Amino acid sequence: MPSISIPAGYQQVMPYLIVSSAEKFLDFMLSVFGATEKMKSLKPDNTIAHAEVQVGESTIMFSSSTDQCGEQPAGLFIYVVDADKTYQKALDAGAKPVMPMSDQPYGRTGGVKDPFGNTWWVTGNNEQ
Repeated sequence: MPSISIPAGYQQVMPYLIVSSAEKFLDFMLSVFGATEKMKSLKPDNTIAHAEVQVGESTIMFSSSTDQCGEQPAGLFIYVVDADKTYQKALDAGAKPVMPMSDQPYGRTGGVKDPFGNTWWVTGNNEQ
């Protein structure tokens, strides 16, 4: 099987989200999940044409929706250090609860739907 060349800092498969307000989504990612902005390209009207954030070793790509390309939210599972704190940060940033925080065999977990239609399954260690 031929090998592929993947640039450093990228995975073979990455989520690509198309959201109603990519600039606000960027702010949500930075404040809730501690993401780092990798790059941002703007359209002439100053909306985001393409942007990328880094969360740990994962890259998420996204852009603003248009008439030609409508919103395309996703369901995402994210490991964090403090699931309860991150869950609350998401709620404080406008997310709505989907599943309350609870202890599961795989960790402390809960679900939220962000203001952009994405569902986040926030999971961390059981140790508080």
